[in-house]
Amino acid sequence: MLSQCIFSVKTPVGPPVEIIRHTFSPSQSAKPAKRVSLVAGLHGDELEGLYICHRLMETLKNLEEQNAFKGEVHIYPAVNPQALETGTRLWPFFSIDINRTFGEKNMPSLVTEASQTLLEDLKFNSDLVVDFHASNLHLMELPQIRIIKDFEKKLVPLAKLCNVDLVWVHPHAEIFESTLGYNLNRAKIPTLVIESGICLRIHKNYCEQIILGILNLLRQTGVIDSGEPLAEVTPPRLVQPDYVAMIQARNAGLFVKQAEVGQMLKEGDKIGDLIGPDQVREEIRSPCSGLLFTLREHPLTGKGAPLARIATEKPFKP
Repeated sequence: MLSQCIFSVKTPVGPPVEIIRHTFSPSQSAKPAKRVSLVAGLHGDELEGLYICHRLMETLKNLEEQNAFKGEVHIYPAVNPQALETGTRLWPFFSIDINRTFGEKNMPSLVTEASQTLLEDLKFNSDLVVDFHASNLHLMELPQIRIIKDFEKKLVPLAKLCNVDLVWVHPHAEIFESTLGYNLNRAKIPTLVIESGICLRIHKNYCEQIILGILNLLRQTGVIDSGEPLAEVTPPRLVQPDYVAMIQARNAGLFVKQAEVGQMLKEGDKIGDLIGPDQVREEIRSPCSGLLFTLREHPLTGKGAPLARIATEKPFKP
């Protein structure tokens, strides 16, 4: 394994801000068959990607000793180190979301300098990228890959190798145009965005599921060949935009869940209770049958806040 600092800047106090790339490559000097990059920590409160990268590096070190590499794997385990140190989503001091600073529409700053350096390094070293994320503080997510409709044809076959529960194809929106995944896909580098769990937590079962999927992806794309049989992965549920039911709070209050992420629901099943300031309790029930893949965990709920998302059995119209 070769470790290299791709970005470093001094700070007024404490150590410099550094972005590190770890590279696993074939023992011979021949051109690698394929180059896959794994990115985690764009948001400093999303810890599952960091743990996944740690576990994968342990496994890849063993595979490297076995001369199992036919291609290259580049791991960027903590690309927003200052946010990681404080456990915050945004880059400290600047209060900027680094995953909204990619592309051509952002003003020059230290944060955009870091993001553009990362983007160019990934473009130069990657044939395929996986970008790990967890949900925000409010929502629990079943392991999933989210794909903008524009990139569906190229990305869905790769996403099916990753052992996630579902692949959610959703419409394009302007907000995505400043993200890492969008800009890499636009540059013709296939990039999968994995969402799993919830921020500031590590769900080992989800992480182990995704680790198995990434190892399968590396084998199926010819990056590693250990000579061992391929592990079985579960095909994901492919969800098109009109097959998602989104449930939002009609009023503010406390949401108390009665269901669990991953549960198969029938129309009318109870998802939870929303208790208003006036002590009025509203039962939240599923408007359709399907897979509950997003569920609110944070009880404090504002009017219009998301409570749940369901992958439906048929096109859903609210």
